[in-house]
Amino acid sequence: MRVHLGRVDAVLVQALIAAALSFAHLHDVAMAAGQDGWKAWAYPISVDLLLVAAWRRLRSGTTKAAAWCWFVIALVASLGANVATAGLLDLDDVPAWLRILVAGWPAVAFLGGTLLAHSAPKTDTDDIGAEVIEDQEYEPEATPAPPVQPTIEALPERPPVPVPAALVDHARKVAAEHRTRTGTPIDTPTLRARLGVPAPMAEAIAAQLA
Repeated sequence: MRVHLGRVDAVLVQALIAAALSFAHLHDVAMAAGQDGWKAWAYPISVDLLLVAAWRRLRSGTTKAAAWCWFVIALVASLGANVATAGLLDLDDVPAWLRILVAGWPAVAFLGGTLLAHSAPKTDTDDIGAEVIEDQEYEPEATPAPPVQPTIEALPERPPVPVPAALVDHARKVAAEHRTRTGTPIDTPTLRARLGVPAPMAEAIAAQLA
């Protein structure tokens, strides 16, 4: 465990040293290009932030072309400052093209940082969602099931109504009289009215007269 912590600490110390040196070189180049005061300190911060943003996009996103582009731009800016301050460039007499590059860097860094920070990376879940949508679009329509017809339960048969034989004989006479008078057989409502009996009994008598 201590060996692992020692390795990690050494890497962090090395990273801090490299970052400090690069920061100082960028500051010196910005000062030589006429960016004095707080502006000279802002230039190395801008370059380092762009490097960090591009590196985070490389580790988290799947669309890495833009991240690699801005990472290379920030890395070239940092390496260029390191090389320029190594004696290859006279900081007392900076060429015009370097002044133009230093002056235009804020706009470039702003564009790169905005694109990296506000463009959502494409993840694997987006691909899965697109495949699900395509499957749903081409899914065949299901044939609707025929409606279920309600079953009609058979009504229980009505028990026969007992009819006295004398009442049946009287009904026969009433029916014969009605046929003689009208020429048509007597119907059940008329028979019920003539006999003065309930409807079920009138129906039972009419069935026996038929």
